[in-house]
Amino acid sequence: MTRLIKSNLLILACLIWASCSTTKSLKPGQYLYTGAEININPDSAVKITDQKEVKEILLDKTRPQPNKSFLGIKYKLGFYNLAGETTKKKGFKHWLRTKMGEPPVLLSEVKIPYNNAVLKSYLISQGYLQSDVVGDTVIKGKKGKAVYTAETGPRYKINSVLFPNDSSGIATIINNNKANSLLKVGDNYDLDVFKNERDRIDNDLKEQGYFYFSPDYLILQVDSTIGKNSVDIRLKVKDIAPDASLKPYTINHINIFPNYSLRRDSALRTASPEIYNDFRIYDPRKTFKAPLFNRLVFFKKDELYNRRDHNQSLNRMVNIGAFQAVKAEFIPLDSFKNNQLDLNIYLTPLKKNSLSFSVTGTSKSNNFVGSELKLTQTTRNVFRGAEQLDVSASGGFESQVGGQSKALNSYSLTLESKLTFPRFITPFKGINTTNAFIPKTIASLSYQLLHRGSLYDINSFKTQFGYKWNENKYKEHSFNPISVNYVTSSLLTSVQTEIDSILKVTPGLKNVLEKQFIIGSTYGFTYTNQFEDFRRNNIYFNGTLETGGNVWGLFAGKNDRGAKVIAGLELNQFIRLEADFRNYYKITKNVIWANRIDLGYGYAYGGQTTLPFVRQFFAGGTNDIRAWAARSIGPGTYYYKNDPLVANGNYIDQSGDIKALISSELRFKLYGRLYGATFVDAGNIWLRKEDKGSPAIGNLPATVGRAGSGFELKNALKELAVGTGVGLRIDATIFVIRLDVAFPIRKPYNEEGKRWVFDQIDFGNNTWRKENLVYNIGIGYPF
Repeated sequence: MTRLIKSNLLILACLIWASCSTTKSLKPGQYLYTGAEININPDSAVKITDQKEVKEILLDKTRPQPNKSFLGIKYKLGFYNLAGETTKKKGFKHWLRTKMGEPPVLLSEVKIPYNNAVLKSYLISQGYLQSDVVGDTVIKGKKGKAVYTAETGPRYKINSVLFPNDSSGIATIINNNKANSLLKVGDNYDLDVFKNERDRIDNDLKEQGYFYFSPDYLILQVDSTIGKNSVDIRLKVKDIAPDASLKPYTINHINIFPNYSLRRDSALRTASPEIYNDFRIYDPRKTFKAPLFNRLVFFKKDELYNRRDHNQSLNRMVNIGAFQAVKAEFIPLDSFKNNQLDLNIYLTPLKKNSLSFSVTGTSKSNNFVGSELKLTQTTRNVFRGAEQLDVSASGGFESQVGGQSKALNSYSLTLESKLTFPRFITPFKGINTTNAFIPKTIASLSYQLLHRGSLYDINSFKTQFGYKWNENKYKEHSFNPISVNYVTSSLLTSVQTEIDSILKVTPGLKNVLEKQFIIGSTYGFTYTNQFEDFRRNNIYFNGTLETGGNVWGLFAGKNDRGAKVIAGLELNQFIRLEADFRNYYKITKNVIWANRIDLGYGYAYGGQTTLPFVRQFFAGGTNDIRAWAARSIGPGTYYYKNDPLVANGNYIDQSGDIKALISSELRFKLYGRLYGATFVDAGNIWLRKEDKGSPAIGNLPATVGRAGSGFELKNALKELAVGTGVGLRIDATIFVIRLDVAFPIRKPYNEEGKRWVFDQIDFGNNTWRKENLVYNIGIGYPF
């Protein structure tokens, strides 16, 4: 460790020296460009309201940009100079100079007149119509910078807005919607707002059939001579706008080619179409059933064209997952004289069968957390209604190395079949969505084997029927009115003394070894805007509600323990809630601050005091609190290694009814596809009621309780485990390989006053490293 620190300090010192000595390699008359400086109204008492923001925008618009730096160190320039001159086209020096390095940016590359014009143009676009920008260079030694002085003058405001007042259809639509205008009297002159106003009007016209209209056919005439730093705006349609753009169009024939290819184009066009409602379907092979297109195409014959129907139809045809190519072609009748459009829809289906392979990071409701390899056979258009059958086999693993709680290497094997219908299938007719997203009905059947080291196996059989639909592009709902889960488990030993030892260490395993029969419903809601890369701040939220045995329990009898029974099996009755909120903030283009809060609560009743084991919460692991092994934290202040009755310290798997997890991670780019991270994780699990132990059941012995395992709100913060660490990630675009190393800084199972362990951290001590450092290997980001 000491050698590593010394080597890193040496590299850093070399970089600082190389970046600071860059000017020595410059030729006579060359000056290193250090960047631009913006001064706004320096000789005036007038300050613009958003001066800091405007200054940053102007600075970003100057060209060229100086050499990249971090904490004042021009590290890429340092690599360039450290490598030195080389004539070789390969080797370490060439790689260091061309791949890691960056040549010096010279002052001579700065084009002052060009930058003056760019900055002035931006200020005028923001309403500073009398602005002017003057730039100059300042040289000091072998370095130089550009200084730009901007005199903005007053910012102009909108005095009045005049819309077209003729009797044309376009003028009528514009005036009917002028209450929605983005141009407001008293607002600042802003060229971006003017452009958005043209787009708004164009969209209104597209909704009323003006298919050939364009925002370019609108002009905003601005009069800035009226005085008082104000402008009058007059909006009008350009005289050069073509006739076709000035009239609305209706839809005539709707021709659909569901099995289209260029090779079969002529044959399809001459085939006899199937007439279904307003559609003419050219599909001699009957590839798809005609009713499918009622849910995909929103246009109707003789209705006005509108953009909403256009976009929703395209989105549905793309998102249904049955076509590899989608094209909508609008053809005017009689060379624009008839005000009608024929609509031709060309659809090229995907292959009937396909095989896919995926590698993912997993964090599943079945409590398996790790990485997974998955092979999926997909059969499309099963019943000629764009249905999809997926049959998959997957294998996953979870592994952690190091620390006091050495994790049990776990693996899972899963077989699943899933049939998806691109519509709602319900006892009630007429239930459908009219937005751009396809609702889905999903029926699934699965089997999973979870092997937990040398401790136990879980066999889980599950069948489910439900729905998934998007409210909009941000919100997704899932509802499974019927979900049946049958779970059997077994310890991987038949020796009674070992069984007794195991159950002393992990009393909760008694619940695992009992057969679990869960029948209930689930609802999930997801909100995300992560696909919007232009946002500086992205969020993700997933909330789930699961109920077990609520309805079925009304019809079930009771056994001698007071629990509901169906077919001789105890019915688990519970309510389980979980909320997972994540926030991703872009500090810079290559630095992201990611945060997560995960809260869970479960309430069991009807003869049970805790949630069934496969529905309980766990803490620790590669995607959780990374400074501890998976499932080794809690519940509460209980720690199995501190239990004097523990005979074998290798068995863990602690679970609870309540969970709180908070994670914060700073992610930053190092080089190319290599990324780094620093993180802090905090959290714990608790039982709703403290474990007081349980009597013997059948061959299972009685167990003692777990002191400190119960939840009390007033003590929750004091019982959080906290870990921190660093990580490396290789982002290969299609998947991410992750290596994190973490260590605990707060141990909730220590006595109060001694839970923070900063004073015990000693990276140079081999014993401390062996007991505290935990290495996590995973695929995908932890959240």
